Amino acid sequence: MAGDPERRIGSEAEGIRATGDWCGRRSVGRVEVAPVDEYLTGSRFDLIVLATKAHDAIEVASKLSGLLEPGGTLLPIQNGGVPQMLGDRLGECVLGGLSNLGATMTEPGIYEQRNAGHLLIGELAGGESERAERVRQWLGRAVELRVTPNLRGAVWSKLLLNCSVTTLGAVAGGTMREYISSSEGREVFEQAYDEALSVALASGARPERMIVEPIPPARSGRSVPSEKYDAWLDQILKGYGDVRPSMLQDIERGRITEIDFINGYVVNIAPQFSVHTPVNAAIVETVHAITRGQLAPDPSLLKLILQASQ
Repeated sequence: MAGDPERRIGSEAEGIRATGDWCGRRSVGRVEVAPVDEYLTGSRFDLIVLATKAHDAIEVASKLSGLLEPGGTLLPIQNGGVPQMLGDRLGECVLGGLSNLGATMTEPGIYEQRNAGHLLIGELAGGESERAERVRQWLGRAVELRVTPNLRGAVWSKLLLNCSVTTLGAVAGGTMREYISSSEGREVFEQAYDEALSVALASGARPERMIVEPIPPARSGRSVPSEKYDAWLDQILKGYGDVRPSMLQDIERGRITEIDFINGYVVNIAPQFSVHTPVNAAIVETVHAITRGQLAPDPSLLKLILQASQ
């Protein structure tokens, strides 16, 4: 199924090709791709993987749930709070998931993988289940897939990095390695990460280790720079430092970004726990200004975010 004509045309014409140091060269021949609406009469599925942008997932999920066999599973792997939002809306058919794969679409149907990532799935309510293991066996033949009994914590761990790595790269117009070299870039990163972590902990979530431990070394109220903190930051750089942010790619292609489901999600739920998130709020406003055409991605915007958050 496809909702993006650009991806659909590329996949139908030549299949899908993936390259990169982490995956070598892999390809899938011409594949059958069609709009969701073409499946509405007669087609039923045991499993549907919802691998779209967040706003598209929210829009199409209800329609997709109607395509499931009794007891079928809808597996969203979007950023931010999307899996929980869909679980609240659609009920037990939703199995939570997220992607730790970093890749760039260089042209329709051709992707460059930038890290040794994997898919992570689990029940939204926590714990283990036969369903999650069954889905792992199905999809594990094509991609590395892991099951966690703490999906909520894992979602927050990914969200912490999205809030501080992905969106800041989009704002600055480059990779994390490029923007973190400036004092403003590092300060915005530290504050954005720490605000999001404060919300996660206040909500009762238990963020779990992904690339790094979610709680930085020597944290006391906010991240404290130290040799251990620098080593912690270096681990993030090894995993994501050279990945061109997907949000920046969306901006360059004139697409809707996921900012409202990432930093915006943190800002929206923070008042429930009496946590202040001025840096994340400033990031949200900056990305919206970029998408409206009032600003353009540039490293100088990081300093403006710090000023706006004072």
